[in-house]
Order: sequence, then C-alpha cells, then structure tokens
Amino acid sequence: MNRVVTIPNIISVVRLALVPFFVWLVFIGEVGWAGVLLGVIGATDWIDGYLARRLDQVSEVGKFLDPLADRLAVIVAVIVGLIEGILPGWFAWALIIREGAIGLGALWGWSRGVTRLDVRWLGKAATLGLYVSITLIYLGKGFEIDALTWLGYLTGIPGLVMYYIVGVQYFFDMREAIAAEAEAGGR
Repeated sequence: MNRVVTIPNIISVVRLALVPFFVWLVFIGEVGWAGVLLGVIGATDWIDGYLARRLDQVSEVGKFLDPLADRLAVIVAVIVGLIEGILPGWFAWALIIREGAIGLGALWGWSRGVTRLDVRWLGKAATLGLYVSITLIYLGKGFEIDALTWLGYLTGIPGLVMYYIVGVQYFFDMREAIAAEAEAGGR
C-alpha cells in the first residue's frame, strides 16, 4: 500500500509530535508527568503496527515513521535525562554510544544500497525494556518514589545488555545485506 494518510501513520505522527511536549515538561520541572507522557508514547507503540496490519494499511511511510517515533522518543528521553541529571551518566552514555553506532551502521549500509533490515524480536524486547526502564526512572525521580527508580534500574540493565547484543546482530545482518546487494549488482 502506498497511501500516506492512514490511521496508523496518524498515530505515529501524533507520537512524534508528543516528543517536544515531553521535553517541555522536563524543562519546566514536571519530570513525573514527563514520565507519564513517555509511558504513553511507549505504550502506544504497538497500536500503530497492530492497526496497520489489522486495517490492511501497512505502508512504506509507516515502516519509516513507527521506528522513527520509537528511536526519537528514547534518544530524546536519554539526552534530556542526562542533561537534567535524571538518568545516571553511565546508563545514558551507554545508550547514546549504542544509538550512535547503530546510526553510523545504517548510514554505512545505506551508502551501499541497503535500505532496510528486518527487525529482530530481541530488538523489540530490548526497546520495550528500555522504554519501561527510562519511564520508571522518570516517574520515580519526578514523583519521588524510590522503588520506581530502582525498578527502572532493574529493568534497564537487562534491556541495555539486550540492546548491545542485538546491535551486534544487526551489524552482521548489515554485512550480509551489503554483500547481497553487491552480489546483485549494487554498489
């Protein structure tokens, strides 16, 4: 399907549009409510994909927008959390470095004709774990509930480990995709 304006794409755009509001909440000191909003952005992640399949509205635009909304929300939450002292530096920097490496890998593949890699289940699980973790840390710090903050760390560490493991898997996937592109007469 090549339609651009679909219900799932509108949901993805709304999720993207909520990211600046999240940043605003953090900067005005409403860290707990920013955590609630981040939780909403993360919890609605499955809705656009489910509706796209259910309503037969899967589109190339949607395949781009959905992961963009996920990546943008997570990286913005991490950077803002680092700047504002909400997230610990070791955790935030581990995520930033991994995202940077994945971004460079995507550019490397794109420059060699690879336009898409299949999403891995472990990547989805890692993203979910990190969404939950970061949201819990924001909620815990913002509403001053230490148990939520610690629960955030407990879910964040396995999420971070999975994030790096799947990053290595994506590296090998990209190498195979580049080799296949070259063999097929690509760059």
